[in-house]
Formats: sequence, structure tokens, C-alpha cells
Amino acid sequence: MEQIRVCTYDGPGAQPVIRNVPWPKIPKRAALIKVGACGVCGTDLHILKGHWPKQLPWPFTLGHEIGGVLVEVGSEFKEDFMSKPLGVGSKVMIPPLMPCGHCYYCIHYPESANKCLTPVYYGRYLGFDKAPHLWGGWAEYVYVDLEMLPGTKIYKLPDDMSLRLGALSEPLTSCIRAFNRASRAGGFTWGDSVVIQGSGPIGILAVAAAQEMGAGRVICVGAPETPRLKLARKFGAEATVNIEEVTTPEARIKKVRDIVGGFGADLVMDCSGHPSAGPEGIEMLRDGGTYVEMGQFTDVGSIETSWHRICTKDVNVLGSWGFTGNDLPLGVDMLYRARDKYPWLEMQTLYPFSEEGIGRAVADAMAMKTVKSTIVPWPELAG
Repeated sequence: MEQIRVCTYDGPGAQPVIRNVPWPKIPKRAALIKVGACGVCGTDLHILKGHWPKQLPWPFTLGHEIGGVLVEVGSEFKEDFMSKPLGVGSKVMIPPLMPCGHCYYCIHYPESANKCLTPVYYGRYLGFDKAPHLWGGWAEYVYVDLEMLPGTKIYKLPDDMSLRLGALSEPLTSCIRAFNRASRAGGFTWGDSVVIQGSGPIGILAVAAAQEMGAGRVICVGAPETPRLKLARKFGAEATVNIEEVTTPEARIKKVRDIVGGFGADLVMDCSGHPSAGPEGIEMLRDGGTYVEMGQFTDVGSIETSWHRICTKDVNVLGSWGFTGNDLPLGVDMLYRARDKYPWLEMQTLYPFSEEGIGRAVADAMAMKTVKSTIVPWPELAG
């Protein structure tokens, strides 16, 4: 029986270990995905640093930004979540969150199924010990089973889409949902000026999403200049503010206000994951503007601010957590429609599927030497 290699971690601070598992039997509503590319997410880094606030099933396999191809499917595994036909050879991605479908939020507020009370996540809450042991994207193959885990959703990618591009659909969709949250609250409309705090992968993708969704001007605040701020400008940011050069909040606030015209931006979105961004970003807003927080995926501490500023500036403050299943096609469509408009693949630094390669991918991401470290188990598939 052919063996499959899968990467696991035994806990925060541990080194990657590649293990061999047997090729699984594929029931009628299951499938096996050969992984072409899988990104290293900021959440993965927080988990490996020990910042994740919930108990995790160590050892397990990280990785949830997956672009892959179906290599074996069960007899009743015939279509994706959007009723598009699937078969061996179909390019697919899977969002990490699998809602239960029967809790309070899933039933009464399906648009908030991202807040399912008992979610299962690929690359997070499924331990290696659970057979067939293929529950994360840092592996040669990923197993999906609609009978075992009915909240699983599969999405067909366009036949001519690079799997490297497909792997960006998960993080991009988080950005799209955040802007839609602002739009539905009346806080984001065509031609608005937008400031993105953070120049990591989410920040860069947010620069593109803002433009595709109608922003008039986009400014990015972050660091370092190379590779991140330089790439933000290539993605269309008209200006960048380097926090390593403009070193105080007061100076950064003034710099942004000078760029957008003195009164401040219409919308500021935090993609940085740093608690200091909030109070600073509020002051980058014009009165009546909208602040969207989508970067605080782990609890990195409290912020010190004055609620008086929220009140007197008359601002909207919104949180956005991941996305729901219905959001995902928006990310796939934006990537495909704008595939030649932005230097998407320049975001990605590729690493081989080995203990040394995965270790470097994580270390380089933590050191901000890359924008999006991306693991490619099968380089010939990645595109």
C-alpha cells in the first residue's frame, strides 16, 4: 500500500516531524485531495508560538490555505458546495471551518455560521490520531468526508487556475468579507479612501480587495520596506507609511492624514494583529468613518484608548472573523477575474515539503522575510 507523508507538530516551539500514513480507503461520500500548494497563515504562526487561546489536539497537522486536485472520489461525491460537478482531476479548495449545522448560530443566523459553537477546523482542531490522519494542508494529501464531517465544504476552482493562486482564495475571502461587513453597515462605498494597517499577506490581499470592491485610494501602513511595502505598492497602494521610519503613532497619524487630505480616511482596516493598531487607526479616520478590526485572531492583550474618541468622532467600529461558506466563491471569483491585474504569485515564496523546508517556511514567515510562505508538496502541480 502506498504511503502518504504528513507533517505534524507536537506542541508550541516544536520542530516539524514528517510521518508516513497508509493510503486511506475512500467511502462513497469522501475524497482525497493531492495538495498543490498550501500557505503558512499568521494563525499557524500564533499557534506555533503558543498564543492560541483554546486547547489544541497536539500532535496535529497545520495548514488550511489549500489548493489541490482530486485524485480519488467516492461514488456519491459528485458536486461542490455550489453544485458544480466534481470528479477525479478537478481542482478544488476547502475552507478550514466546518460548522456543525445544528447549533444556535448555524440554524438561526447562517450568515454568522463562522461563529458556530462547535466548529471543526482543518489544520487546527483535528488531531493526527484521528484516522486517516490527513486533516491539514501541510501534507501530500488531504482527506475529506461529507459523512464523517458534514460541515465540510468543497469548492471547485476554474480548470485553468494555478493551484498557487487557488491557495490564496482562503485568506483573500477573509478580506472580502471584512469589506462587505463595512459596506452593509453603510461604512464603505465606491470611491472611499482606505487605509490598511499591516503589510503582511492579509494586508497585501486587502489592498487588492479594496480596489476591486471600489476604493478610490488605498494607503498601506506597515513594514519592512522589502519585501512587504514594496509589494503593497505593486498591488496598487498609492502610498505606504513605513513604521520603521515613521516611528511614533502621532507622526504616522499625521502622515496618513496628510496623504488623504487632512480630515482622515473613510475606512481604516487593521490587518496587522498588533493591539496598538486600534487606537492609532481610529485617529487616522475622518469623523463619521469606519474602523474594521480583522487582524486580532489571537488574544495578544488589551488596548488603551478612550471611548470618548469613538463617541465624539461618530465612527463605526466593526469586527470581522474569518468568513462563512457562502463568502468563499467571492474570493475564488476575484482571484480569477483579476488574475492578470495584480502580482499575486509574487506574494509567495515556495518551500519544499520536507522537515527542513517547512521549518524554513515558518521561520522566514516569523522573521517577515517573506510575505506568504507557501509549501508545495508536489511542485509540478503548483503552477
